[in-house]
Amino acid sequence: MTTSHQPQDRYKAVWLIFFMLGLGTLLPWNFFMTATMYFTNRLDKSYNMSLVTAEMNKDVEASAAPAAPSPERSFLSAIFNNVMTLCAMLPLLLFTCLNSFLHQRIPQSLRILGSLVAILLVFMITAILVKVQMDALPFFIITMIKIMFINSFGAILQGSLFGLAGLLPISYTAPIMSGQGLAGFFSSVAMICAIASGSELSESAFGYFITACGVIILTIICYLGLPQLEFYRYYQQHKLEGPGEQETKLDLISKGEEPGTGKEEPRISAPNSQPTSNSPSIRAILKNISVLAFSVCFVFTVTIGLFPAVTAEVKSSIAGISAWRHYFIPVSCFLTFNIFDWLGRSLTAIFMWPGKDSHWLPSLVVARLVFVPLLMLCNVHPRKYLPVVFEHDAWFIFFVAAFAFSNGYLASLCMCFGPKKVKPAEAETAGAIMAFFLCLGLALGAVFSFLFRAIV
Repeated sequence: MTTSHQPQDRYKAVWLIFFMLGLGTLLPWNFFMTATMYFTNRLDKSYNMSLVTAEMNKDVEASAAPAAPSPERSFLSAIFNNVMTLCAMLPLLLFTCLNSFLHQRIPQSLRILGSLVAILLVFMITAILVKVQMDALPFFIITMIKIMFINSFGAILQGSLFGLAGLLPISYTAPIMSGQGLAGFFSSVAMICAIASGSELSESAFGYFITACGVIILTIICYLGLPQLEFYRYYQQHKLEGPGEQETKLDLISKGEEPGTGKEEPRISAPNSQPTSNSPSIRAILKNISVLAFSVCFVFTVTIGLFPAVTAEVKSSIAGISAWRHYFIPVSCFLTFNIFDWLGRSLTAIFMWPGKDSHWLPSLVVARLVFVPLLMLCNVHPRKYLPVVFEHDAWFIFFVAAFAFSNGYLASLCMCFGPKKVKPAEAETAGAIMAFFLCLGLALGAVFSFLFRAIV
């Protein structure tokens, strides 16, 4: 009878804004990775010819379709992917960790808006540099610095965003995960369109970076509109209220966010003897969310350990000399993975099983280890030790689809449940810690990818 005092999310405006924020978090980086061929090609060209020759022959750049490696490939081009991964993962992990501890000292709006503006500036510079001739070494160094900046601010943005979502009902973490999943889908489509058009790498890269700039600007506009919505302000104010007011109001919030589940009401409505003015204990919060934190870390360790280090090396067994050989990896590996990963993330918006306290959740997370041998035994080449058991393309596509769907669904469940295992005043900190363990899983997966690829 008192739920009428709780405002509704009219037209799902807050949900859609969180979806856009999730999309804006990963879309720029996904487009940056899609342009890897542009960076390596440019390093080779800068190494193999003078600036004058490069200017005369800029219309003869390689197409976006996969091509055989140049016999005169430069050293910087050869190490680009490895150094890029290192420059991406280390700042991502470091700044996500720092955000977990420092978010209480830096205003949320400064962290989110500042990160978005910084990433926008980096991509504007990147787009401009597409048209500027430069020697290989300075171009390589500047590119790595930009990668470090993008992932540093991206880590702050992602951690702050999950912390912000932790203050709202449980269903508002799902649109962030869904938006991040759709970012990968867009980048895959862009890759396929570039191959189909046969456009020059420089033109494709310029389009990627300008598109990323447009999405970031739209994301900034969405975030600026968030405080104007009554639904968002209603939940935001509970972070600032004392336990006396929370005891009477949070009862309504818990019922409004999960009707029919009585387990959550006592946890968040019971007053705590510790004043809310004190900073939440990170150790106590981590103890409450430890299973979910390690679960999301394990999910991404397995995923990044295999994708794309192993999956991108699979060869089609039916393509022959047809055009399918050019589209096999972009479609079967990247597009299939991103579509089913997005579907898995999006499913949590309407269906959440198992529950946050169920033993099934960590069990299903560990069960994903089965994909390690399944994908290794596909038609991966070159290979040294393991036999090919699943040679046909259909096996590989099926495994990738199941692999991606389980990644998106289980990771999204963990990220949704994490902030709901603690008191409302600790939800933002719990969300930031969950984001740290997500990034830890990405970093560990990058390390294990070398081992998994070496075993094949």
